[in-house]
Amino acid sequence: METQLNSASGVFRKDRHIKYWLRCLKSYLPTGYTPNDSNRVTLAFFIVSALDLLDCLDSHTTSTERQGYAEWIYHCQLPSGGFRGFPGASFGQYRTDENKHWDPASLPATFFALAALLALGDDLQRVKRRECLTWINKLQNGGGDFGETLSEKDFVEGGQDVRFCMMAAGVRRILRGRDDGAASRGIPDIDVDGVVDYIHASETYDGGYSEGPYLEAHAGYTYCAVGTLSLLGRLPPSRPNNGVLNGRQSINGARKVRKEGLEKTIHWLVSRQTSSLEDEEESCDEGEMTDTAPANHFAHSLTGTKGVVVKTDDIPRVQTPELSHLEDELLWSGFSGRCNKIADTCYSWWVLGTLSMLHKTDLTDAVSHRRYLLEKSQHTIGGFSKLPGDPPDIYHSYMGLAALAVMGDPAVKAIDATLCLSVSAREFLESLDWWKGNIDQTNVSDKTLRTVPTNRAGINISPDSYISISGG
Repeated sequence: METQLNSASGVFRKDRHIKYWLRCLKSYLPTGYTPNDSNRVTLAFFIVSALDLLDCLDSHTTSTERQGYAEWIYHCQLPSGGFRGFPGASFGQYRTDENKHWDPASLPATFFALAALLALGDDLQRVKRRECLTWINKLQNGGGDFGETLSEKDFVEGGQDVRFCMMAAGVRRILRGRDDGAASRGIPDIDVDGVVDYIHASETYDGGYSEGPYLEAHAGYTYCAVGTLSLLGRLPPSRPNNGVLNGRQSINGARKVRKEGLEKTIHWLVSRQTSSLEDEEESCDEGEMTDTAPANHFAHSLTGTKGVVVKTDDIPRVQTPELSHLEDELLWSGFSGRCNKIADTCYSWWVLGTLSMLHKTDLTDAVSHRRYLLEKSQHTIGGFSKLPGDPPDIYHSYMGLAALAVMGDPAVKAIDATLCLSVSAREFLESLDWWKGNIDQTNVSDKTLRTVPTNRAGINISPDSYISISGG
């Protein structure tokens, strides 16, 4: 694979990508990110994890800075478990049982907070694991899916699609430890069978997965569905699914065991690779064959009286593209998220990440796809754009980088497709004594929290201050 990739044209400008991510880390983000102010923990994960994948987090930041970033994340942790999306919602000393539902923990923020801490090399000993795992259990709905937050009287709000199933499964995987050892002793588990049934019900007729039953297949949701099964140890599926097969009830409603594997899913994923990189014009251009004099003459002749002979010379000739033009198009290929859609950089990750979990990335054309990422999507200042010609953004820049990692690009660290983290970060988690079940540290005193000086980093490490991520 590495030899094949190296033979492809296109240069990965690693130095520019490092500069791009360091700007995102240590300066204010552009004004366009202001609506995402409440999701700063997610942005922090992308930034920190990207620098980790580029293998420059330790070399381009100091230990004090990294400790400060971890402190900022811990400041988003709630006493009742879980993490908020940003510190601006914190009531601090004014938090009470009456107003705490206005400052709830968020399931996505909790997953991204834990993942960012692992990328920073934090041992998670200060995470309120018992409270967090109990909170995750409360978020599960009767249908097996999960909400996003808890409001008054522990009412489940938001969520309810396969994305939140994967977030919950990811938090469970990180915090329960290996084989449900001492790290999770005495803590009720989620309804794993219910989650698996919900995932099965979200599978579509063509093998993809949608956000929920009876909806359209989507590459991002397919990644989350397969990732959930992988995190729960149910990949490939190995249990009955309550009569729900591919999103439809079985005829007799009896429990049936799904015997087939994920061949249809693999086929659907591989079919997402496309050379369609830009939207085609919907209207006909002037001078097209449908509006020429010969074409009109031919059309009108068909409405004439019976017996009229149409000369073959009057039939318009179809203009076929030159073969060289087709060959040029096939030099670049990306991935689309749905049928009949153009390529988008983020789907490079959603598709390849899923295929990586299924050990089937070799079924795609890696050479033409690498050309697409490096020649069409890679931006001159670093980062990746959504579409060719667009400016880079944090989300698509991380997805492009992760796609190169899953392809085995030698300039990027190996990635764990299931956790969307570097393999080294995952191995660090698995090396922790509490995770291996050697010690029980489900509750650690808040007195272990450390205080560090305020840093001028873009994600603001000061526990007691609030900075909007808008341009200044």
